[in-house]
Amino acid sequence: MEPRVEESGLGEGLGQGQGLGRRAVHGAAVTVVGQGAKVLLQTLSVIILARLLSPSDYGLFAMVMAVAGVAEIFRDFGLSQAAVQAKTLSREQRDQLFWINTAIGVVLALSVYFGAWLIAAFFRHDELVPLIQALSLVFLVNGAATQFRASLTRSLRFTALAVIDFLSTVVGLAAAIAFALSGFGVWSLVLQVLISSLVVLLASVICSRWLPGRPRRGTQIGGFLRFGWHMVATQVVTYVGNNADTVTIGLVFGAAPLGNYNRPYQLVMNIANQLRSPISNVAIPVLSRLQDAGAKYWEFARVGQLALGYTLVAGLAVATGAAVPITDILLGHEWVASAPILSMLSAAAIFQTLAYFGYWIYVSKGITKALFKFNLVGVGVKVVFLVVGAFWGVNGVAAGYLISTFLKWPLSLYWIARSVEQVPIRMFVTGFLRMSALAGLGAASAFLATVLLANQGRWAQVLVAMAAAVLVYALGLFVPAVRRDVADLLSAASRLRKKQL
Repeated sequence: MEPRVEESGLGEGLGQGQGLGRRAVHGAAVTVVGQGAKVLLQTLSVIILARLLSPSDYGLFAMVMAVAGVAEIFRDFGLSQAAVQAKTLSREQRDQLFWINTAIGVVLALSVYFGAWLIAAFFRHDELVPLIQALSLVFLVNGAATQFRASLTRSLRFTALAVIDFLSTVVGLAAAIAFALSGFGVWSLVLQVLISSLVVLLASVICSRWLPGRPRRGTQIGGFLRFGWHMVATQVVTYVGNNADTVTIGLVFGAAPLGNYNRPYQLVMNIANQLRSPISNVAIPVLSRLQDAGAKYWEFARVGQLALGYTLVAGLAVATGAAVPITDILLGHEWVASAPILSMLSAAAIFQTLAYFGYWIYVSKGITKALFKFNLVGVGVKVVFLVVGAFWGVNGVAAGYLISTFLKWPLSLYWIARSVEQVPIRMFVTGFLRMSALAGLGAASAFLATVLLANQGRWAQVLVAMAAAVLVYALGLFVPAVRRDVADLLSAASRLRKKQL
């Protein structure tokens, strides 16, 4: 990025005598609490709405979101991450980025609205047309909100972000439940997205405490656009890969089977993304500021991998092994046939989570071109396995998703090593394998617990499965490498609190 004078509003998040380490710890704590509350609400949303809406409703909504999500990526154009990653950002540059994102939002809203008939024809469901047209408004709203949220992230104002996300989730969920009870069907899900987006925009404007000025000629934003172009290309490829399963199932098997797949997917993948988000929201801006700090940079990235590996991954191990009782409790008995899907997607989420630090490195180091190349190959691998898996039905698609996820993580490290010097590859690989093995043992113990307590009720199965997984992780402390991992994680947290980052 071109060097410019940093505006005062962005400096307050890092100044006033507070070290970066202390800000990171505070930000992690706030975002973990806020995101935990949001995940709880989203889980309740899945539980409640799964009992009020049909699989066909969810299948239609998944079709809408699969297409709408592509437009959403172009709406951002990677400029939110560009604004966060930049070493300096002037007020004029931020204003210019706001107007670019808003203009893109307007164009996309119109494109999606008038393209609704083509999208509906693609899926062979005419009832998609009004749903898509209503959802097109989201692109305009989110386009206007992009730089307000980027400003809050850049300033490390994690409390404000957590409050905004929680508030929008509460309001959206309340609206969806009210509309579902009133018989609105799939429209309840569409209105939930619309209302949540409006709340995010209004709250972000209020919390950001700035209003964009008019765009000015001569403002240097070329660096931001180059960064953003590589990001948007990467995100489009990633999104195609992430939704290839939805499109495959929707085209081959129809709305109801897609709904049966989509509910476990929402329960596992979306919640996993939400739980990874707190650490990512802290890691990317902090690593961006440490990108020239040598060993400290890699130490912080490894700490992030450990933090995910010994928390979220442990929970996913329980979901992998105890999928049957968890599906019955959360979604209802009529969804138990989706339990194998939930199990395989939970295992896939384990591999995604353990490899997630790679994304932080790509973004914080600004090597988005390498990220694009990796994702292009990774998506190709995924699509192949999804298509092959489709010959064995919806469960086969889930199995293809799992296999492709496991195969992609070494590719990511390969591209990072080609783009960045002195990457401690061995450290990350051994950590990945060690935590994967521990998660596998945790999942196996959870599954065994559910089999032994098959006649004791679903809640008993889940509780004992959790206890069995916890026991596995506790016994893991007798392994020196695991013990070192935990010690390093606790030591890093202590140093961060003491501002020794």
